Amino acid sequence: MFALVDANAFYCSAEQVFNPQWRNKPIVVLSNNDGCIVAANRLALAAGVKKFTPYFEAKALCERKGIIALSSNYELYGSLSSALMEVIGRFAPEQHIYSIDESFLSFKQCQFAIPCLTQHAQLIRRTVWKETRLPVCVGIGQTLTLAKVANHAAKKIQGYNGVCCIDSVTKRREILACIKPSDVWGIGRKLAQRLEKIGIVDALQLANMPARLAKKQFSVEVERIVRELNGEVCKVWDEVRADKKQIFSTRSVGTRITDKASLSQALSRHACIAAEKARQQGSMTSTMLIFASNSPFDDTQAGFKYHYHFSQPTNDSCQLIKAATTICAQLFRGGVRYYKVGVGLIDLSPEAHYQYDLFAKRNKPAMMQVMDKLNYRFGSESVFIAANGIAPKWHMRRDMLTPQYTTNWHDIPKIHCV
Repeated sequence: MFALVDANAFYCSAEQVFNPQWRNKPIVVLSNNDGCIVAANRLALAAGVKKFTPYFEAKALCERKGIIALSSNYELYGSLSSALMEVIGRFAPEQHIYSIDESFLSFKQCQFAIPCLTQHAQLIRRTVWKETRLPVCVGIGQTLTLAKVANHAAKKIQGYNGVCCIDSVTKRREILACIKPSDVWGIGRKLAQRLEKIGIVDALQLANMPARLAKKQFSVEVERIVRELNGEVCKVWDEVRADKKQIFSTRSVGTRITDKASLSQALSRHACIAAEKARQQGSMTSTMLIFASNSPFDDTQAGFKYHYHFSQPTNDSCQLIKAATTICAQLFRGGVRYYKVGVGLIDLSPEAHYQYDLFAKRNKPAMMQVMDKLNYRFGSESVFIAANGIAPKWHMRRDMLTPQYTTNWHDIPKIHCV
């Protein structure tokens, strides 16, 4: 049996941990530069908020309904996610962290030592709340797909109250009959539409579809989904994730860039972020894509990009910054109010297998390693290269940011004893 433990509206729930007065109140969390709504709790959705709506369109509704709008506090979310996963990992010998707020558990080696899986799931839920103050739902099933289905039932189907264990054929068929194919893990919107055209309108009908026919009409992946819905294990989590083929760092700016120095600083910062990501997975790049543009909503669109080819593969931040600042002059145009800039590493190769040429200009791995360790220990950008700018005006705007309670010394909660 497998379990999926999933936090409820994680970003919104994380904001309530250190602000208990916000519990049982509608909350939305906004994207970079407070652009659009990326998370909304149950009460906000009930009030009429729709996810991925631009905030300026929903602002009046939020003010009228008393919905709390907040900027994304990524530092807080990352810290609370680590605490959440640590607690969840105690309840099974095997754990797979699927996303920032989702974790799979496998009871394969200990299932017979657990008297009741439903009670075990309830214990997980209570312990997570007690130690992190994050509400979670737990779904248990014979396969990863059924664990996802059970988790969906725990959240959406009345009567389960946050815990659902699919431990019998009767319960499995009952739950599958209540959910749509689009609610099944791996079935997207377009695929659900194709299934509907042939008369499959619920997950039970999908499970009853002959597996060979599913493969013939759709794909091998759909065949696996059908088999998993019937309790046959076909999917396993990857112990080692494949390296990314491309690495990008791109973001819209908080204040429009209108001068060359600011554009150079923004490109340098993104080059550093991309280089750090490449070092984390042990890759080097031979080609870097550098781009900058104004907003697609401007009257006249202007976008510029350039491919820079390195003589030797590199993941050294200094070399990438040097290339980015060199190209900046070709991307800058007077009168253009730049809104989005970024850097992409698109020709990656493993660092461990590269054989350097005798006269090649070598990277500085020791310096990069020290910089990465300091930033990991003391927080992102504790140590940075001066070309990134000291106090850039174009930095990401987060006007409604809550304190970083767990990662910033100045924001540690203070208790006043009387």
